[in-house]
Amino acid sequence: MASFVTEVLASSGKLEKEDLSCKISKMSRKVEDAKEEVCDMINKRYSDFLPSLQGSEDLMKQVDEVSKEMEILKNCIETEVQQNIHVAVDEYAKLKQQLEKNTIIITMLGHLKEFHSAKEDFNKALLDKKYVDAANHLERARASVDSLKGWKTSQLPLLSALSSELTVQRENLIYHLGDEWKSLVVWKLPSSKEPAGLKSFLKVELNLTYGSSKDGEPTPPALLRCVLQALAIQGDLQHKIKLFSQVLLKTMLKPLVVYPSLSVRVSEQQGEGTILALQCLEESKEERSAPSQVYNKLLLVLKTLHSHLLDVSIGDKKLSAILGELIWEDISKCIIHECLLYSIPTNSSQLEKYNTVIKETEEFEKSLKEMEFLQGDSTDLLKYARDVNCHFASKKCKDVIVAARKLMTSKMHNTVKITPDYKMRLPKLPAPASEVKVKQETRKEETTIENSKQLSPWSLSLPACRISESVQQLMELALNTLCEAVGSSTQCALQLFFTVRNIFQLFYDVVPTYHKENLLKFPHLAAIQHNNCMYLAHHLLTLGHHFRAHLPQPLSEGVATFVDMVPGFRKLGAQCFLAQMNVQRAELLERLSTAHNFSNLDDEDNYIAASKAVRQVIHQLKQLGTVWQDVLPVGIYCKAMGNLLNTAITEVISKIMMLEDISSEDGEHLHTLCQTIIEECPLVFIPLAEEKKNKKYQEEVPLYVKKWGTFKELVIVLRANLQEIVDRWADSKGPLALEFSSSEMKNLIRALFQNTERRAVALTKIK
Repeated sequence: MASFVTEVLASSGKLEKEDLSCKISKMSRKVEDAKEEVCDMINKRYSDFLPSLQGSEDLMKQVDEVSKEMEILKNCIETEVQQNIHVAVDEYAKLKQQLEKNTIIITMLGHLKEFHSAKEDFNKALLDKKYVDAANHLERARASVDSLKGWKTSQLPLLSALSSELTVQRENLIYHLGDEWKSLVVWKLPSSKEPAGLKSFLKVELNLTYGSSKDGEPTPPALLRCVLQALAIQGDLQHKIKLFSQVLLKTMLKPLVVYPSLSVRVSEQQGEGTILALQCLEESKEERSAPSQVYNKLLLVLKTLHSHLLDVSIGDKKLSAILGELIWEDISKCIIHECLLYSIPTNSSQLEKYNTVIKETEEFEKSLKEMEFLQGDSTDLLKYARDVNCHFASKKCKDVIVAARKLMTSKMHNTVKITPDYKMRLPKLPAPASEVKVKQETRKEETTIENSKQLSPWSLSLPACRISESVQQLMELALNTLCEAVGSSTQCALQLFFTVRNIFQLFYDVVPTYHKENLLKFPHLAAIQHNNCMYLAHHLLTLGHHFRAHLPQPLSEGVATFVDMVPGFRKLGAQCFLAQMNVQRAELLERLSTAHNFSNLDDEDNYIAASKAVRQVIHQLKQLGTVWQDVLPVGIYCKAMGNLLNTAITEVISKIMMLEDISSEDGEHLHTLCQTIIEECPLVFIPLAEEKKNKKYQEEVPLYVKKWGTFKELVIVLRANLQEIVDRWADSKGPLALEFSSSEMKNLIRALFQNTERRAVALTKIK
């Protein structure tokens, strides 16, 4: 038995440890003995001086032996201790690992127990319709599964089964909550196939059913509160409320804003619930609802929802706050674009009355904040209402530009007469303080400086002409817009002023493009466009000066001017009319090209063709004279007609001068045709509607037709004899010499007369 214990102890290392202790004790005793003997020997050697050499040598041997034994013991101890340390550490690590494993197993078993308990509690609560408790128990079960998943060492096959069970039970709970929600909040909506409109919205109803509490009171709806809180715990409330908000916005809130005749009917059904329905009381004559009406209708809906549905706390938030976050941005934009935008005044005098709308908007937002639909101090809706001056200017500018473009694209041929005594109706504006001081100072001086020669009352006035009625209305529109700018805020005045500039810039860009074909096709419209541009340029010279002193800075410091636009309008009018003149010139030359160069007129066909060409030219000029009559200013009219007539007779002169042989019969025909031009063409100068007043301008044809004198001399030469031609030449001093060069005259003589001595003598006199 003893040997067995010894073996066991030896295997565990304990026996060796006990042997070491015994050896250490024995060694200690030996050391002490050696110490005593050494000390005794030292005393005898150095103190008593006893000769003991042999004893000393024995003692030294004894000390050496003890030292060797100590060294062996030390090595043995070190070896044994090192081995025992490793063994102890390994044993401790194994024990610790086993303990941790046991702890993990116990913890996992605890989570499994918690999952099972939560699952049983969930099933019981779901049967009792205690949805909040059921949702909480399900969350407990979820937490247990999540904890199990968190252990990296856990490889339980059961884990996937638990996750699947958790998903199934959550969907089961969501399904039950959805059914309860559908029974508590019931929508009646029109068919999706039915077109959206006023009639379809009359079918919209929202039925809020009560959930009974213990004492039978229908409010607050206990079941509804449980359903909502359970949905919140499961994270599905946001989705439900989002869908609800979308239907609410689309079928109830937005239609109430858009349609003035729509209103809300709230029906309380005792013990059952509340019904919200849209109804049409009567057809409204107004196209848009007033802001106060919109606010009242929306508040009625939201207050009803708040009291019967949304006055439920979900965490640290009310359900009304959640719904408000979802609908506010959309409903505020709808109110702005469908209501407030159209309530902005169109006249600056009505801006003060708009304070009522601002107060109504403030009250509306205050009510929403009290019900917690709205958070924060300032919203886009209230900012929009308060920025009425800016919106007024923007709306005014937009309306002005739209009206201006409509005028520019209207028909141009409706005209009004402008006379030199015409004065644009400028508004009476209060005199600036600076002007009043100047007037007072000039009165005190009482000095008058007067020039004996006075300008005509018509100086710097527009000549009599016709302009488009639309252009006159355009100028009145610009004046009214500038009047709105007077007395407005700086930002508003700047917007309005530059809108007026944009009107004129728009005219410059739009009219020539929009009416391009007609301006080239119809000379009447080209003349009117010319007058329109000159009319605008004339008034733009002084328009800015009239308003500058009455506008806020920086407009009053010189920015308010339109003078820079004047050259552009003048050029635009001139280019338009010159383009029409080029068209008319081309037509005249084309007609004359059919005259066969006025050669061989003794041939009947050639004469008929030449006569027809001349008649067509005269007819064209007469048509133009009639079309431009009373439209163009007299000076422009005469210059234009003179220029075209000059083109025609220049071409006729050129063709005749190119002829190398003109028989007497040809000369007679040419004379007849040219005489027709001389007799009838002055009659095309009829700038005024009164025939008697046109005689003056018909007599002044040579002033406007550069080649008129040349043409008349040519007609005389065609019937004159050689002597008469020589007499009119008068040694290069006669009227003929003023119109023709000597070479031209010689060529004409050679063409008209046969080669005789008399012709030769006459040619020598043409120098």
